[in-house]
Amino acid sequence: MRSDWRRPEEYDLPEEGERRIMMFVSYDGSPYHGWQAQGNAISVQSVISETLSAVLGRETAVYASGRTDQGVHALRQGCHFDTSSSIDPGKFALILNTKLPKSIRVLSSAEAPAGFHARFSTMSREYWYLIKSAQDMLPFDDKRITPMKRMPGLDLLNEYASCIQGTHDFTTFASARDPSPSKFRDIYISQWDAINDLYGYSVLRYRVAGNAFLYHQVRSMVGTMLEAAVSDERPEDFRTRLESRDRRNALRTAPSDGLYLADVSYDSQKYQWFEDGYEREQH
Repeated sequence: MRSDWRRPEEYDLPEEGERRIMMFVSYDGSPYHGWQAQGNAISVQSVISETLSAVLGRETAVYASGRTDQGVHALRQGCHFDTSSSIDPGKFALILNTKLPKSIRVLSSAEAPAGFHARFSTMSREYWYLIKSAQDMLPFDDKRITPMKRMPGLDLLNEYASCIQGTHDFTTFASARDPSPSKFRDIYISQWDAINDLYGYSVLRYRVAGNAFLYHQVRSMVGTMLEAAVSDERPEDFRTRLESRDRRNALRTAPSDGLYLADVSYDSQKYQWFEDGYEREQH
C-alpha cells in the first residue's frame, strides 16, 4: 500500500537559480558495472555524469529511479540532474546523444515538474526477463538473452507467476545483502508470455511490475520459476517457497544477461486499481 512505502518527507531539490531536468535513458548494460558509480569500474551513471559535466563545464551529478546491477539493461530508466544552464531542456537529449557511447541513449529530456525526484517520485517499475532455446541463440543474443537447453512450459510458469502477484513478504527471493528493513512489496503484474525476436525466433518473456524490488529479487524469482518448471514442481509447492520467507527455499538466481528495466513510471494513476482493490479488502 502506498501509505506504507516509507518515502522520506524531505529530499534534495534544486538550489535557487537552478532547474531540475528529467530524462529517460536506455542502455545496453553488458559493458558496464551497473548503473551506480563505483571506484574505477565503468558505470552508466559515471559515463552520463562525465558527459554532462563536459557539456555544462562543471561537475554534474545524475540520479536515477534506482540502480541496475552489472550486465542488466534498461529500455527506459528515469533520471534527473540540476543545472543553472540556459540550454533548452528538450535539447539535452540531442546534445548528449552526439557525445555518449552508442551503448547509452537519451530517449527524452524535459524540465521536471515541481518537487520531482527521479527516485522518490517513482510510482512503479517494470522489468522484463528474456529466455530462449539454446539451439535458437544467434550471435546478436549474447549477453542480452539467457539461453536454456530445455525450455519450460508456459502454462506452468504462469501458475507460478500468479502466486507472486499481490502484496507479499519476498524474503525468500531477497539477497542476503539486501538492506531493506521490510521485505514486503506490491506486485502489480507477474506473467509470462511468448514473443518473437526480430528474426522470428520464439522468446519467453517474464513481465513483472511493482512499486519497488529487493536486491536480486527479480532474478531470484525467475531462476526459481525456471528451475521449478523444468522439474514440473506443483504450483502449490512454489507458493510454499514464497510463503516460507526463507532464502534457503529459493532455487537459484538467474543471470543478469536477460534482465531489462523495461519502464519507470511517475504516473500515480497507472496502478490505481491495485490501491483501490487493497482498500476494498480492508473494508
